[in-house]
Amino acid sequence: MADQLGFYTIRSHGMILARLHMYDWIILLLLAVIDGLLNLIEPFHRFVGKDMMTDLRYPMKGNTVPFWAVPLIGIILPWAIFVGIYFKKKNFYDLHHGILGILYSVLITAVITDAIKDGVGRPRPDFFWRCFPDGNDVYDNITTGVICNGVKSVIKEGHKSFPSGHSSWSFAGLGFLAWYLAGKIAAFDRKGHVAKLCIVFLPLLTAALVAVSRVDDYWHHWQDVFAGALIGLTVASFCYLQFFPYPFDGDAWWPHAYTVQVAEERNSRHANSYSVRPTEIETVNIPGHGGMTLRDTLNDVESGSGRRL
Repeated sequence: MADQLGFYTIRSHGMILARLHMYDWIILLLLAVIDGLLNLIEPFHRFVGKDMMTDLRYPMKGNTVPFWAVPLIGIILPWAIFVGIYFKKKNFYDLHHGILGILYSVLITAVITDAIKDGVGRPRPDFFWRCFPDGNDVYDNITTGVICNGVKSVIKEGHKSFPSGHSSWSFAGLGFLAWYLAGKIAAFDRKGHVAKLCIVFLPLLTAALVAVSRVDDYWHHWQDVFAGALIGLTVASFCYLQFFPYPFDGDAWWPHAYTVQVAEERNSRHANSYSVRPTEIETVNIPGHGGMTLRDTLNDVESGSGRRL
């Protein structure tokens, strides 16, 4: 593990990292704008016929896990852990990269999820009641396609079943947290402390329960939840490994950038401690050789005079 030469606080390194990662933060804002636009556009309205309604007639329910709770679970909770470790270790590299990494994990996942939602347009399990809130179903006489009479915004949301956004967001944020905790507690240090895995699996279990609630609430089919979890966990893995080493690495505690910074400072410190100025070389007398200096000896070697000490 990299030895810590000093504290790297917000005051000492905040502006340095802000300038170094300025473009990363700009792209992050761009991802947020793109995801907002994806939620505004109308999704593809996949054909829904009379014979398909058997599997789309589940009752409309509220959300066991509200939409606003997902960012709290998948982003704010990990941030609290990052901040707690920062105040204990005073390492702004770790705090900055943790926050930036999990935001990228969630926003990349959100863009992928919402883009697929709009492109696929799969109806939700409760689509019947979104389309016919009064229970009176009406179909086209030729195509047998639905002729909806429900609220337009509710019908629009009814075409966004695949993949599950709750699932992908939860696994993106809490999956990143699971990687992060595995590195911090050295879960894979080969010392056989299997109890550490309980800490690593806890965020994943939380994300799984959020995903299962979407099936229980009849907002998603099981395939939607599975695909969302896979997308979120995959993106979380890529984003974590972009900033941090593998959890079984010797330097797994800190992000790559911090380890490089410590190595550079250590090498610079050693180079300065062993460097000898030219004026010092000229004034170093060699005992027993008639006042010869080290500079004289070096000059003789260069000229090939062959004088011996």
